[in-house]
Amino acid sequence: MSTLGRILDDLGSTFLDIVASPGEMDVEVATVQIYDPLDDQIVPPGTILLGVGVEGADRIRELLTTLGPMGAAGLVVKSPVAVDETVRAKVLETGVVLLGLTRAASWAQVAALLRSILAEGDVGSPGEPAGSGDDLFTLANAVCELLDAPITIEDRSSRVLAFSGRQDEADQARVETVLGRKVPEKYQRLQEERGIYRELYQNREPIFFDLGGGMLPRTAIAVRAGDEILGSMWATVPGPLPEHRRRAFGDAAKIVALHLLRQRAGADAQRRLRADLLSTVLEGGRDAADAAARLGIATERVCVLAAGLDESAFADVAGREGERQRFCDALALHVGAIHPHAAAALIGSVAYAVLPLHAQAADAEQRAVRVAESFLARTGRRFPAAIGVGRQVGTLAEVGRSRSDAARTLRVLRARGVSGVAAAYADVYFESLLLQLGDLVAAEEQPPAGPYEKLVAYDAEHGTDLVGTLKAYLDALGNVHAAAKAVQVHQNTFRYRLRRLATISGLDLDDPDARLAVSLQMRLHS
Repeated sequence: MSTLGRILDDLGSTFLDIVASPGEMDVEVATVQIYDPLDDQIVPPGTILLGVGVEGADRIRELLTTLGPMGAAGLVVKSPVAVDETVRAKVLETGVVLLGLTRAASWAQVAALLRSILAEGDVGSPGEPAGSGDDLFTLANAVCELLDAPITIEDRSSRVLAFSGRQDEADQARVETVLGRKVPEKYQRLQEERGIYRELYQNREPIFFDLGGGMLPRTAIAVRAGDEILGSMWATVPGPLPEHRRRAFGDAAKIVALHLLRQRAGADAQRRLRADLLSTVLEGGRDAADAAARLGIATERVCVLAAGLDESAFADVAGREGERQRFCDALALHVGAIHPHAAAALIGSVAYAVLPLHAQAADAEQRAVRVAESFLARTGRRFPAAIGVGRQVGTLAEVGRSRSDAARTLRVLRARGVSGVAAAYADVYFESLLLQLGDLVAAEEQPPAGPYEKLVAYDAEHGTDLVGTLKAYLDALGNVHAAAKAVQVHQNTFRYRLRRLATISGLDLDDPDARLAVSLQMRLHS
């Protein structure tokens, strides 16, 4: 596991400062969570909690009091942090480190940075060393020394992938870019209006840009893999680079391209590995325990989610398959933000996710439903889908049961013809039983029998609707007035029809077992 000290060393003081500490920084960090004042604050040991919107000494003390007994590693709040002697005393009492986040930094970027650090070596055989970290920062510093200029490496969306030291020598635009880990929108718009991105991506050589507007000049080069644009590299320079440095900058861009390709290949391989491991866990068998250990969920209490696309929205088979995989990737990203050991895999046409939750069973299932609803709310326009949530289970042997629950719940939602909806198994229990009973009836080819069979045959022969009369009566729990109103006939007419259907079918409406039997047949055969 990563320690808090190692994480702070990796990030440097650009984003996070230690405001108050109980002592050494060797506390192990397991996960990152974002504070939600509307949710029950349940965090696993070793959590860094991002206190979005938390300010004031009283609120900080209150959160520290809550986090201490749970074994949280740290609390991050935006600077300037309201810290006094009572807050420092609470840090010493609880053992939770209080950190300050630079005002201009983005919570989303800090969360992504922390999770990327924690993800190193996350999947592998027990005892394997963690994978080597991203060395783009090392490469950026090497190019900085080579050109004697501060460097940033960006992707196609102008997000900062890495940056060198000496950024204090650059201008305000560069400082904002590094702090936010993305080129601010106002500068992006300015560069687009001047055609800078178009010129950059059309050339294979470094290009010098005198931006003006209080910004220092830049030399930039597109990072390519063949004809594919992977990103760009930018140097803040006083003037055009001499020829030997231009050549060195171009050579460095090729090395950056190799790193980005390796990153992408590694991410794809990691995704496939997690999907394979999760499939093994869900299917059970002798390898399931090892797969669960490698995913880090062997000792977790988990809920299984079954997510299915409304595939009628996609015309061709190839398109459906591609959308399923993209949908599964989006689900994996979403649940991964909730818990670092959460995973998702596409099995058949259904995307399954295993979500560890540290809560009591009923609360955990409802929390999993809220996670699913949040995902559907974010992706509903792109991916019309429904999600079933299985019961929370505490042992590996029970994961298959939670998967079955989730799949049955998804089936009920699909039978309803709804999308954008999530439900727990307990919410659709009876409907699920009816569908399973319907499967049994169909498999054994059992047609309607008894009084219900006689009513169906009579209606078919005489053009009547005695079955509809019976259904209205049962739906109204025997209230003749309400039932007659539902079918829009007089109460006396309705009573006559009831006597008639009882005579024809032999059904005893005063017998609760007879009512239950005919009700089930109506549900199964309607």
